[in-house]
Amino acid sequence: MAKVELKQPIVEEISNAIKDAQSVVLVDYRGLTVEEDTKLRAELRQNDITYKVYKNTMMNFAFKGTDFESLSPMLEGPSAIAISKSDATAPARVLAKFAKDAKALELKGGVVEGVFYDAAGIAEVAKIPSREELLSKLLGSIQSPIANFARVIDQIAKKGGAGECAAPAAEEAPAAEEAPAAE
Repeated sequence: MAKVELKQPIVEEISNAIKDAQSVVLVDYRGLTVEEDTKLRAELRQNDITYKVYKNTMMNFAFKGTDFESLSPMLEGPSAIAISKSDATAPARVLAKFAKDAKALELKGGVVEGVFYDAAGIAEVAKIPSREELLSKLLGSIQSPIANFARVIDQIAKKGGAGECAAPAAEEAPAAEEAPAAE
């Protein structure tokens, strides 16, 4: 069996993994201990991120003709690839957070929703909250005025209802009518 025939399934595996990916991030994993690598892989799995180590030439072949072709120049030295099909910022966020504790892990760059980012750009993308966090913040900001309004109405009801609030308005109304007559 020729070498090309042996390599083709690996290239196809990478191509299938990145086909519908929202983001792909490359890292240099040199220097990670087995314990750190195991912890990283578990964290990535929890966030529905595929993480694998492939030969650079295999990734290079798989990237050709795709949105991820801009990553080819970064394929130097040992490279691992993190792929997410559901959350565009998840690989950058998880890897950047992990790299703070494990200094050996180095972000190389990535493509998020078709846009190429270098290592510094990926670090910035990592600061973007997840979709769920953004939705919960939006929901909280929508609920806040409604909750405040409900508390105010509740306080008015506990103090005797709208009758007390309407009484001063009723007293002011005749005074306003008398003022034009005095002129």
